[in-house]
Amino acid sequence: MSRLSARTTTRSRWVLGALVVGLPLSLLPTTAGAQPTVAPSPQRDRGWHGQPTTLPKAPVMVGSGGAVSSVDRDASQVGIDVLARGGNAADAAVATAAALGVTEPYSAGIGGGGFLVYYDARSKKVSTIDGRETAPATFTDKTFTDPATGNALDFPTVVSSGLSVGVPGTPALWAKALRDHGTLSLNAALKPAERLAAQGFVVDQTFRDQTAQNADRFRKFPETQRVFLPGNQPPVVGSVFRNPDMAKAYRALRTRGTDVLYRGRLGEAIVRESNAPHTAPGVSVMGGQLTLRDLASYRALTKAPIHSQYKGFDVYGMPVPSSGGIAVAEILNLMTAYEQRTGVTTRDVDQVQYLHRFSEASATAFADRNRYVGDVPGVPVGELTSTGFAGERACLFDPAKAYSPRPIPPGVPDGSYTSCATAPVSAQPSEGQSTTHLTVADRWGNVASYTLTIEQTGGSGITVPGYGFLLNNELTDFNFAPTQGDAPDPNLPGPGKRPRSSMSPTILLQDGKPFLAVGSPGGATIITSVSQTILGYLDRGLPLVDAIAAPRLSSRNGSTEGAEPAILDGPTGAALTALGHKLASAGTPNEIGAVTAIRSLDGGLFEAAAETVRRGGGSAMVVHPR
Repeated sequence: MSRLSARTTTRSRWVLGALVVGLPLSLLPTTAGAQPTVAPSPQRDRGWHGQPTTLPKAPVMVGSGGAVSSVDRDASQVGIDVLARGGNAADAAVATAAALGVTEPYSAGIGGGGFLVYYDARSKKVSTIDGRETAPATFTDKTFTDPATGNALDFPTVVSSGLSVGVPGTPALWAKALRDHGTLSLNAALKPAERLAAQGFVVDQTFRDQTAQNADRFRKFPETQRVFLPGNQPPVVGSVFRNPDMAKAYRALRTRGTDVLYRGRLGEAIVRESNAPHTAPGVSVMGGQLTLRDLASYRALTKAPIHSQYKGFDVYGMPVPSSGGIAVAEILNLMTAYEQRTGVTTRDVDQVQYLHRFSEASATAFADRNRYVGDVPGVPVGELTSTGFAGERACLFDPAKAYSPRPIPPGVPDGSYTSCATAPVSAQPSEGQSTTHLTVADRWGNVASYTLTIEQTGGSGITVPGYGFLLNNELTDFNFAPTQGDAPDPNLPGPGKRPRSSMSPTILLQDGKPFLAVGSPGGATIITSVSQTILGYLDRGLPLVDAIAAPRLSSRNGSTEGAEPAILDGPTGAALTALGHKLASAGTPNEIGAVTAIRSLDGGLFEAAAETVRRGGGSAMVVHPR
């Protein structure tokens, strides 16, 4: 999305708590040679006062001093202001994410969760933070089934109910990211988002469209109607949308800390509303099962990343409960295996054969993901991401035709890869397609790739009274009933369990140094969007912004494959259909993903890139543009 803040050029002076007191922006370093090589030590809330610089909305920008790329201009500007005042990538990532909670409230915010992949320039290591939502302690593998029939409950009914709401993980992730990697306090990092919520932003077409698409659902909940449907109608494009209740929520978090949510008044409000949602007359929805103990026991977790290699690059992604790191690694491994199998590189095939290969690789990876990946012990991560397993799975690939009938059966990741072993096929799960993503790099070499979400566009539809933010429907990412036949289903609900996700924040290193950070929203299409962007840039020779803008195909091992119009309605689509692919519309608004990325260049420069058209175009910024 692109929105100019209602008061972009007249914002009052604001404190970011950076390291230098009273230094004008004009005196900050403007060349690579003047930049410090060692990141600053944490010095919280000493204060920095200054007028923020403003940058235009653009899908690509090159320069020095650090970079931010997100789907929204206001949010990217917040991150750039943090970097310009001496904050690092972790500081800017948290501040940008909090701003997205204001301007992208149907995709992310206080009531959701997410995953952060972070490269630390001091240690030269990549780590991750798991801020995924958790199920209540009372959940069982039958929570989403009808007790009388054993059948799965109706999916849309559960989405718009308290039963879909998990313990929010986003505030805990913010606090941990700042504690582990940042130089700002939570107080300082959330102040720009509080101001943005109070002062407002200018409504664009995407925000209006998303509101209109959810209007009937929002009207079921009086508080949601009051906050997001002023005058009982979607806000008009060009109008200023303010959310003083959300500003109150940010103020509570920044001044009282995350305990106000996990052990205090804000958490009490979440539990009350999710368990007994206020609804319009004649409307009844299921209540949830969250307790104050569930909130108090929540932890954002540091985890080792998924690590694989692709053509000389080290690829780092999220581990379980995300399936993104595993699936992206398997797709890239399969593309290499297809090269070896055919003797023709991905770079050298035509567009039809490239998309045919990509479709087969992604469908195969989803078959394995669905069978083996979830928040359970014993996920065979090493085997699923191994080149040996990919080589065995490539035996199903035929350059002349698509595997049929779909779905492709899962493989057998047992470490013995001398046959073409497969397991019985399984049913395909459901997954929402909202979410948002941001990437940040600072002048010291730290890099953040961060995907956050409340699941569906509009989450559960339930707004916390008096606090102006929507609660997630993340628990609908669990499989409602077993999907794996006689095999165990790794993604059934359970007490305290984290639902499987497709979020795929990714960082690539070359010779141990940051090369590319990338990620996308889009539910299960995240995996295919991220993989396709990496392949477009590394193998197909596209400039980064063009790799992001390229028409997308998303094959997730279902009976059809989602395709954007440029593929679906043209000769490429006809040629893929002739190979046996069953293409279908990507759905409303006929877009797949909304990628943001940052490329680290020589000489302390960065190339920030974002969508040119999808979601109204993204916003790529650098501190000192060239």
